Amino acid sequence: MDPVTLDSVDRGLIHALQIDGRAPLRSVATVIGVSENTVARRYQRLRSAGVLRVVGTVNGARLGYTAWTLRLQCTPDAAHAVATALADRPDTSWVYLLSGGTEISCNTQARSVGDRDTLLLSKLPRTRRVASVTAHSILRATALPSNWQGLHWLSSEQVAQLQPSPLVPDDTPIRLDPGDSVLLEALSRDGRTGYAELAPVTGWSDSTVKRRMDHLRQAGVLSYMLDIPPSALGFAAEARLWMRVKPSCLVATAEELARHPEVSFAAVTTGPTNLIAAVNCRDNADLYRYLTERVSAVDAVRDVETAPVIKTVKRAGAVLPA
Repeated sequence: MDPVTLDSVDRGLIHALQIDGRAPLRSVATVIGVSENTVARRYQRLRSAGVLRVVGTVNGARLGYTAWTLRLQCTPDAAHAVATALADRPDTSWVYLLSGGTEISCNTQARSVGDRDTLLLSKLPRTRRVASVTAHSILRATALPSNWQGLHWLSSEQVAQLQPSPLVPDDTPIRLDPGDSVLLEALSRDGRTGYAELAPVTGWSDSTVKRRMDHLRQAGVLSYMLDIPPSALGFAAEARLWMRVKPSCLVATAEELARHPEVSFAAVTTGPTNLIAAVNCRDNADLYRYLTERVSAVDAVRDVETAPVIKTVKRAGAVLPA
């Protein structure tokens, strides 16, 4: 990522794309109060510098997938290679190297019991350079990166102008066909790819691509997430937290953490700890204050394990460019 300086127009654009990753740039320009050409230039500048990209993400729950978060301890010479191999998988996201570079954290969506068992009981344990694997089933997320407050910049009135149409609740099972899989894979690399560019990839017409994308989005299968390194916004200290919380206070604590501006992800899980969070702080001093003043003040938290993020190999969508 090339170093860039973000001004109010950049921050407004970033927040707008967090609200709706496929919002027309002319609509964003109108809300921010600048010309469409200005917004287009800023978007291209930030995209080319590796500061931001919009990616299409799949809500596996609507397809019957189960979400897991994994912790792997590796031999010192193997962690990067194992993290890269995990990032190359289409069912993983948020792949990090942690602490001294020997630990990996990642999320995965298992499409079936067989897929889950193959990864957790066969592939990873048989990798000699993986010393241990801890798997936590994600039971309920209370904070997601798509709503992280660190990206917020626009007023509530501006936000209202950019909000996409609300989803219609629907529990009808969704099935993907081969064309959908190709479409979603292309959108995982760039969620703003045009219909005309997606048509030859899928073998569909422009109108069919648009119709199918609208259907998947309305059904809650497809969403668009802004993929941006927190460091670009001045958050230089990222960390993963694993907490043991008093069971009777677990839901309330998870919801309280979700309201912290430092928290971009929080979820109730199974496993030796029952609450996980991803936090973004300005620096190590800020992280220290957050742990000792904010987290420690939550009485229900019995124990906290903190692991700083050393390297991000993959966030949402496809693998990050080298």
